[in-house]
Amino acid sequence: MARGGLPLRRLALRGAALALALLAWHLLASARLDLGVITFRNVPTPVEAARAAWALIQSPKLAAHLGASLARVLSGFLAALAAGVALGLVIGRSRTAADLLLPPLEVLRPIPAVAWIPLAILMFPSSELSMAFITFTGALFPILLSTIHGVEGVNPRLVAAARSLGAGRGAILREVIVPGAAPSIITGAAIGMGTAWFCLVTAEMISGQYGIGYFTWESYTLQNYDDIVVGMLLIGLLGMGSSLAVRRLGALATPWIGAGETR
Repeated sequence: MARGGLPLRRLALRGAALALALLAWHLLASARLDLGVITFRNVPTPVEAARAAWALIQSPKLAAHLGASLARVLSGFLAALAAGVALGLVIGRSRTAADLLLPPLEVLRPIPAVAWIPLAILMFPSSELSMAFITFTGALFPILLSTIHGVEGVNPRLVAAARSLGAGRGAILREVIVPGAAPSIITGAAIGMGTAWFCLVTAEMISGQYGIGYFTWESYTLQNYDDIVVGMLLIGLLGMGSSLAVRRLGALATPWIGAGETR
């Protein structure tokens, strides 16, 4: 058994999957394969991407890009977490609230992040606030819908038992509803964190001056193809790491549901 509860066999399998993906990337990029519909002529090899990554690590620009992106993601995500959980609890517990709030939210939910950018620029006085808002919209809906699902999935018998013991609405919410919905809330938060990175990158490509998304787009405009791949991989690693951190923090906050197992 490996540290963290994941069997060594599964760790080896996941490592082998990553190695095969790198090998396929290396073979396709080295051969400069051109299939007509898709071409790898301009795709850098893993070695070239690694050299570019090392150069970025040594550059002072990395800290500025990382700091800008992390600040935008965290501010937007935390605001979305607070709003999504609060709205989800209200909608999940009240039919009237669901009838009043869900229709406009469902209209807004399918709007992609890029479509929000012009309106966000008009609504907020600074580009930082507009990018944080776009991150907020991306993270809000996974958290909101997961919270609603978790609240509606709480066993009604538990609520009835708490009420029969004299618990008021506040106590039922704190002691029954929130703990029962916690697994869904944590899952929604992890998904929302990944979506927040996706939306942030879209915003930074258009209106940012620093950030991983801006770095990736700038590399494309300057035809620094190696840096494009580095930016993409960095976004993936940051998104994966932050989602994992949300799951781990959720597991620590809710030990009663046994959420500590890594899947």
